[in-house]
Amino acid sequence: MESSDTMGYFPFFIDIKGKKCIIVGGGNVAARKIEKLLPFEPDITVIAPEISDDITSLNGIKIVKRKFKDDDINGAFFVISASDDEQLNAHIFKLCRKKNILVNTVDDLDKCGFIFPAVVHKNDITVGISTSGKSPIFASYLRMKTENMIDEKCLETIEILGKFREKIKREISSEAVRKKAFEKILKMCIESENLPDDIQIFNMIEEIKNLHFVK
Repeated sequence: MESSDTMGYFPFFIDIKGKKCIIVGGGNVAARKIEKLLPFEPDITVIAPEISDDITSLNGIKIVKRKFKDDDINGAFFVISASDDEQLNAHIFKLCRKKNILVNTVDDLDKCGFIFPAVVHKNDITVGISTSGKSPIFASYLRMKTENMIDEKCLETIEILGKFREKIKREISSEAVRKKAFEKILKMCIESENLPDDIQIFNMIEEIKNLHFVK
């Protein structure tokens, strides 16, 4: 298969909580982007002469009802250009590139420093799915299939693994042995009808430590 000629989009997971996000545009596309972003708590400002009720009714965002100004992006961590004005979108893209600000221009892959994946977000599980801009509808299809895979047992398993993570890291110095312990807990969770309780996991950790002479 020939290699893709699209950009090399790497799926970073970046903490955007409290980070300044400028969204230029106040229509349905901007609303969909905001909906995806809100669970991750960035500091969102929406700038546009006209802004839909779907956006103004949202909590936790700033609304600026006017035309975009170049200095609006100053200090921004990332920018989303969701205007229906192609010339404005191109201008914002050039500004962001000049200032090394991440920018996403909706429906224009060539003017994107980052792209939006189809996101599955359930409790502490976040999955991002991308087709590198080739087919958002197929990315959405994969998102739905992935979402259906993550059931209540998966969420409870994550909680159990997280609960014992620090104990295992603290008490087992060998990376290889730690991995065996985590794999054992995972197996106990996914292969048993009932999830293991704390005593069962404590006993398993002690067995692993004794087996590998961990002190």
